[in-house]
Amino acid sequence: MLLNNILCVHQVHSSRTRFTDGCYDGLYPGHIHTTPIQKALLAVGSGVAALQNPYRHDMVAVLGETTGHLALINLREKMRNDPEGYTILTERPRIRLSTLNLSEMSSLPDGSFGREYCRFLEDNHVTPDSRADVKYVDNEELAYVMQRYREVHDLLHTLLGMPTNMLGEVAVKWFEAAQTGLPMCTLGAVLGPLRLNPSRLQQLFTSLGPWALHNGRRARCVLSIFYERRWEQNIEDLRQELNIEPPPVILSATKK
Repeated sequence: MLLNNILCVHQVHSSRTRFTDGCYDGLYPGHIHTTPIQKALLAVGSGVAALQNPYRHDMVAVLGETTGHLALINLREKMRNDPEGYTILTERPRIRLSTLNLSEMSSLPDGSFGREYCRFLEDNHVTPDSRADVKYVDNEELAYVMQRYREVHDLLHTLLGMPTNMLGEVAVKWFEAAQTGLPMCTLGAVLGPLRLNPSRLQQLFTSLGPWALHNGRRARCVLSIFYERRWEQNIEDLRQELNIEPPPVILSATKK
């Protein structure tokens, strides 16, 4: 028994870049089975905690997992029907410090997607490893879809030109709500503006909000892009390919 536990712990740390069942009782490493009632309680509790502190990413993660089943099914179908998205579902890439060569990406020309992503990480003091692993999704493939959504979130910030301050996060949530249909994103889009001051609220409702909703509806599924193979691509060309317009307002990376 002790040996099996040690082997399982070792596998958790050695399989950071893919989903696998191995010696786990659950559907994938870290999976926690919950009943519908337990999911409902988790959703309510995490929703309240996330409302009180939107930067509680752990609570936001739980809320997304316990309320997003139908939206995840829809996103998976979009990925399956897209050649690039299907490749992602097949190969299961992960966006982690262990899978990225940030020094090489930082040396790419200005305007390349990889360079602009590194600049976003530096300016906003964030890391790809800040995204929690999925625990409460009771389907292995849907769990990967949720994980992929989390790990491309910062890439979406880069594509949309939005920093991680409250206004930037709300604008991205408006885009994600229109694009993904995840209840977590819709809740963030509705409640996030309550934390904005009047001038930022005006920016959101007059320019950033309509732009985010419009582009979220019309853009190609952002989960169906193999970003790891696009680092050298010009960010403007990538935006055009995804049918995303440049932001109407340039926001600087300010303190949250």
